[in-house]
Amino acid sequence: MKKHHLIFVTVLAVIILFYKEYIALNLGIFGIFLSILTYIQTKPESKSRMFLTLFVTSILSSLAFAWFGDAISFTAVFVSLFLLRFKGTYPKLKPFLYIEVLLLNLFTFLGRVFNIEQWYEKPKEGKSFGKKFITFILIPAFFVTIFFFIYAFGSDHFANLFRDSELEFQPLTFIVLAIVGFYIGFIFWNFGVERFIFRQNHYLNDDFSGLVKIQKPTFSFLDIDSERTSGLISFSALNILLLVFIATYNYEQFFEATKSADGLSAETHERVNAVIMSIVMAILVILFYFKKGFNFDDKAKSLKISAKIWIVLNAVLIISASLKNSEYIINYGLTYKRLGVYAFLAMALIGLIFTFIKIQKKKTNAFLFNKMFWACYGLILVCSYVNWGLIITSNNIKRKDFAENYHLFSINYNEQILLDYAEKTGNSEMKNQLIERIESYQKETFLSKILYYETIDINSEKN
Repeated sequence: MKKHHLIFVTVLAVIILFYKEYIALNLGIFGIFLSILTYIQTKPESKSRMFLTLFVTSILSSLAFAWFGDAISFTAVFVSLFLLRFKGTYPKLKPFLYIEVLLLNLFTFLGRVFNIEQWYEKPKEGKSFGKKFITFILIPAFFVTIFFFIYAFGSDHFANLFRDSELEFQPLTFIVLAIVGFYIGFIFWNFGVERFIFRQNHYLNDDFSGLVKIQKPTFSFLDIDSERTSGLISFSALNILLLVFIATYNYEQFFEATKSADGLSAETHERVNAVIMSIVMAILVILFYFKKGFNFDDKAKSLKISAKIWIVLNAVLIISASLKNSEYIINYGLTYKRLGVYAFLAMALIGLIFTFIKIQKKKTNAFLFNKMFWACYGLILVCSYVNWGLIITSNNIKRKDFAENYHLFSINYNEQILLDYAEKTGNSEMKNQLIERIESYQKETFLSKILYYETIDINSEKN
């Protein structure tokens, strides 16, 4: 299929799936549709192992959205589909540049869409389905729609003829969906990669080139020996400072009296923020010293050892922060934010691991960014596949201070376990609220359904 065929097929799919429907199961179907179409359109030589992995994650992310229909699964679908498309079209382009390509295409749509010859291939005379579609359907539909609105504003009876009809056609909704579908289809199937982006690609290689291995000082006023010495002194001093901080940090955590809920909450957030900031700054300092030819300096062994010790000490700091968060959870239960703290700390630890590998294997700074890009994507996938609301509620429901209203209104996808809880405790008000909520989702039309709610049998709960 040609580009314009793919774009028009996408428009048609958007209209069919989303016309007079909520975003739910239909987006999952749309994601699977685009994934399969991308797989079919991709050349065999571009179907690498990474492409096939992204194809699988795109399908799974679409299923996750069909099941949950939440923000994180939407993000997973969006990222997976565009990564799949980019990887199949420009497999050698570094993933970090995909962000730049996407942003550039999102905001240059209006300029590029009028360059019709670039995306609409002129058909052979008399053999064009697209030409017939434009001639017999698209242009007449455009004029009919415009005059429909003119006549509807001029006559209430004319408008009521269509408003009261069984079809209840909504031309404005149809037009908006067609525009949205064209925008999505155009960006997805006709994204452009400018030359300056290709020129950036070699700067993001994981390994150094031969010329870069030549040692040069970062600043003109410092020679190589002075820069090496300053790095060794800096890392040695930072290691001592971090050791003192870890000692005081853990003393406050394990030996001081337990604070109130508000005090413990504030203390946990402050310490976690300090840890994350410390890790970010640590990685930046290491990236500053271990760049270009400095990685191959035979005289920098002591500097490398000091840097690795600092990485290990920062990892100890992460473990201490996770223990503090665990203490908070043990005392006051699980929440989305407290799980989010674990996620941030896990990403910080992964960053330290890749930084250690960068020093050990003499990799470029871009190596770290490339690896962290995929680590962030992996985190999004994991978060989209797991029912965190069920985990939170299952954990907290065992507590004596279980907050019923909080879990009823602030935690998602925990209705089944709350129904069982309401039945055991005789809380008829909660039970009725849950049944009413589940019924409202189950009464939606097929394309507007969230599959999670289809698995709950409320008929047995009513009896």
